[in-house]
Amino acid sequence: MQKPPVPFTSALNLALDPDPFSADPTRPWAADLLRDCARAFSERDSANLQRLLWMLNELASPYGDREQRLAYAFLQALFCGATASGYHCYTTSLAVAERAISFASTLRLALKFQEAAPWTTFGHVAANGALLQALDAVPAIHIVDVSDTFCTQWPTLLEALASRAEVDAPRIRLTVVASAASAGVMSEIGVRIQKFARLMGVPLEFRAVAAPSSPRFADALRPEELELRDGETVAVNCVSALRRAGNGGSRDAFLRAAAALQPMVVTVVEDEADFAGVGEYAESFEECLRFYGAYFDMLEESFPATSNERLALERESFRSLVGVLACDGRGPDRVGDGERRERGRQWCRRLERCGFKTFGFSDDVVDDLKALLRRYRPGWSLLPAEGDSSGMYLTWKEEPVVWSCAWKPK
Repeated sequence: MQKPPVPFTSALNLALDPDPFSADPTRPWAADLLRDCARAFSERDSANLQRLLWMLNELASPYGDREQRLAYAFLQALFCGATASGYHCYTTSLAVAERAISFASTLRLALKFQEAAPWTTFGHVAANGALLQALDAVPAIHIVDVSDTFCTQWPTLLEALASRAEVDAPRIRLTVVASAASAGVMSEIGVRIQKFARLMGVPLEFRAVAAPSSPRFADALRPEELELRDGETVAVNCVSALRRAGNGGSRDAFLRAAAALQPMVVTVVEDEADFAGVGEYAESFEECLRFYGAYFDMLEESFPATSNERLALERESFRSLVGVLACDGRGPDRVGDGERRERGRQWCRRLERCGFKTFGFSDDVVDDLKALLRRYRPGWSLLPAEGDSSGMYLTWKEEPVVWSCAWKPK
């Protein structure tokens, strides 16, 4: 049963109290107040929205507890929506983030996040397991990596390939489809990953190619762009990549381009959220509240309050929320489309109509995932997909947050 919204007078008392959470610091309040704001926005009740935003501004903080930080994240999106400044805010914050990318900061953030939570390592283990399963005893492999993981997935795979005593390590060609902004970072990462491969005794050739922005994202998978070679077995790795293809039609075009490569396997990892299929603003807002409520709760229990890595991850969430709730796909690059995640069952329907069938995870892969979760704090679990979805879900306190599956052409 849903709790009633926080009355205006109660919220006002909270805002004016110098220590509003002293009576019960664990009492959740942000979701109710945020729902009131979303309702006022969707009903175009500007007077009520202004006073609710004022209250949020008094209560929210990027440095407080989970409730205050969650309120602050949504406050940015609500304000941008109310002032029609979402396009400017999103593009500006994205440009600032891209200018700040460096090899050291990127690696530090990725490793700290992997150490604190299995949010990314779950996808790495699942995808690597499917790749090893599909490419067993293949002498030459061309992995097309369309992901935002900055190659943190590949050392584990190279180590696993090197440990196969019964066969020689295959020749690996790794083509990373990266954004133009991360080209400098990928160059340095390429040097490091090749050095690690030599240490493991695995022949590796590395190349990074720039990904066009949507709706031309599928052009990155053209055979001439990838320089496909005879005798190589192709695998396509998509980690948080499918949503970068743009809107619905562009996503289908990307998947059809992947199918045309005739890969042995396509691995897919995506956040489990529906920011594309919902129609009304209130529904989109509620789905954002569900997903980012779980995400911020996970960050609260996984990082210290003053952690720089936590602050960086939350800043990424601020931008994503603006993209979903305050941008309408305007401009030449359809701003905000890349933030519009879809649920596993939606991706499954897309993949099936674009020429794929499921490539199931083996029992060994599932065992590896279970072993992975035992390394982290309680609250994480696995959930096999059922019904019209396939693959595995990573759940945080029984809430599905990440979906992974493997596919092959029909």
